[in-house]
Amino acid sequence: MQVSGLSTPAPRQLLAEQDGVIARWQLREAGATANDLARMLRRRELTRAHPGVYVTHTGPLTPRQRQWVAVLAVWPAALDGETALGLRPSSSAVSVAVAHHRSVVLSPGVRIRRVAHLDERVSWQRKPPRLDLEEALIDEMSARMSRGEVDRAFAVLAEVITGRRTTVERVIEHLRRRVRLSHRATIEAMLTDVRDGMCSVLERGYRNRVERPHGLPRGARQQASRATGGLTLQDVRYTDVDVIVELDGTLGHTSAAERDADALRDLSELAGLGRVTARLTYGLVFRHTCRTAGLVGEILRSRGWQGRLRHCPRCPAH
Repeated sequence: MQVSGLSTPAPRQLLAEQDGVIARWQLREAGATANDLARMLRRRELTRAHPGVYVTHTGPLTPRQRQWVAVLAVWPAALDGETALGLRPSSSAVSVAVAHHRSVVLSPGVRIRRVAHLDERVSWQRKPPRLDLEEALIDEMSARMSRGEVDRAFAVLAEVITGRRTTVERVIEHLRRRVRLSHRATIEAMLTDVRDGMCSVLERGYRNRVERPHGLPRGARQQASRATGGLTLQDVRYTDVDVIVELDGTLGHTSAAERDADALRDLSELAGLGRVTARLTYGLVFRHTCRTAGLVGEILRSRGWQGRLRHCPRCPAH
């Protein structure tokens, strides 16, 4: 873009760095006058995307451009929550954090959160700037738990950690710096779960709803196996009795090829090592919890487990 009335390449560099988005205050700092801006708008070199924020085209904004517009409209600001984490959004709104003392006008499609010590918690060099990954993760988990979405909070944690975007240790380090935080104890427990091998909401649900309350033995998590000839990981293995529990969510197990691969794993474990596999779904863990515990207990007993199944508070009265 040729910026009229300017002798400096600064606006062109900003537009390249900011996905074709620029703010009035940035143009002013680069030396543009009100007449320059009016001329650029008249020639459609720039188009108004938000009061005081412009783009270099007249078409729909890309997701990245929407993020830049949201941040620049309330500058200084940074991406927050799901937006900062790069998660699949639960709404179309862009989440933005500003300093806690500021009062800003809400923009359509933008969700504002006021944050204490914002400067210390933001990666300003990122484009667009965003909360540090660990800070955004802690805040998002706390917010979800405040809304009663405990399972979703754990799902966010598991997605970020298993995606190798950070480590449990780094999240714990950031957690220790936080003086005030809602649901701290639950977040710490979830971090311990992930460090101990819990990789999904379903795995955590099996342990907390099926295994522990009903007195089933403690299974080993994420155990390596080469029964198929390649390396696979078992969700839960009861090593003493050669029983495997695989936890199949609704995602990732939908194609015929994936179902065949699961069946081959089960068959290989049984044929090669004598290990029997029980595959459990969300419904068996979360809706038929007690019956599932009883059936798993029967399988374990048939293979030599000497323990005693307990009734949990959810179990039907006997």
